[in-house]
Amino acid sequence: MKKQTAGRMKLGEFAPQFAALNDDCLFGDVWSREEELSARDRSLITCSALLAMGAPQLEAHLKLAKDNGVAKDEVVEMMTHLAFYAGWPKAWTAFALAKDIFDSAE
Repeated sequence: MKKQTAGRMKLGEFAPQFAALNDDCLFGDVWSREEELSARDRSLITCSALLAMGAPQLEAHLKLAKDNGVAKDEVVEMMTHLAFYAGWPKAWTAFALAKDIFDSAE
C-alpha cells in the first residue's frame, strides 16, 4: 500500500496531530497489518462501516477498494446486504457513488 499523505495535505497546518495520526497511525500502522487482514478485506469492512454511517468518506474508500482488488459485484452485494441493516436511502446514495467509480473503468 502506498504511503498515505491525505491528512497532511488537507489538514497538516490546521490540525497537524490529527493529520499525523491519520497518515501514520491509521493508514501506516493499522492498514499495513496485511498478515492479519488484507487491504482488500479492510476495504470491504471500511466501506461497509462508512455506508452504515452515511459518511462522506465512502467515495474515497470505494476508490481505494477498487484499487485494492474489490470487484464491482462484491461491492454491489455488500451494499444490497447492508441496505436492510443500514437503511435504504444510504444504500441508494452509496450505489450512485459506486456506479460512477466502477463504471468509469469499463
